[in-house]
Amino acid sequence: MIKSVVERIILASRWLLTPLYLALVLGLLEMLVRVGVKLYSIAVAFITASDEEVLLSLLSIVDMTLMASLVVIVIISGYTNFVAPVEMHEGDGLPHWIAEIDFGELKLKLLASIVAISAIKLLEGYMDVSHSSDRELFWLVAIHLTFVVSACILALADRLGHRTRAAPDHGAEGV
Repeated sequence: MIKSVVERIILASRWLLTPLYLALVLGLLEMLVRVGVKLYSIAVAFITASDEEVLLSLLSIVDMTLMASLVVIVIISGYTNFVAPVEMHEGDGLPHWIAEIDFGELKLKLLASIVAISAIKLLEGYMDVSHSSDRELFWLVAIHLTFVVSACILALADRLGHRTRAAPDHGAEGV
């Protein structure tokens, strides 16, 4: 009796994640407004801006786009995996990877997005090298390399884990 009640409460608690996912949706709207403001500032200063300034502005939009994509991955796959399944029907317009992604794949997608965002930040630092100290550039490179190494280790561990689970039982062969 108590076990059943506790299990129902724990299972129902997953719905407490829903407001957090809705907050992420609002955050996406805020990012969209920020991109609009950035695009407007590029358009206004386009004639007087240097090529480097235009490129840095566009890189910041690329950065925000990658971060927004990361948020969308977290919202959709998190909601699907932890709150409520999304029903998939042929031709419904929903990406079919949503229902098929496992937690290991989700971690890899998130880490790959973080590596891409880190690479954009590093590129921005190199583009503005005259205004960046050696210490700042060192930390940008160190943080980026940390993300890259982490992604590689996670991918290797995931691959080895899948290989171990998928290995056939050879004990019955040859009998």
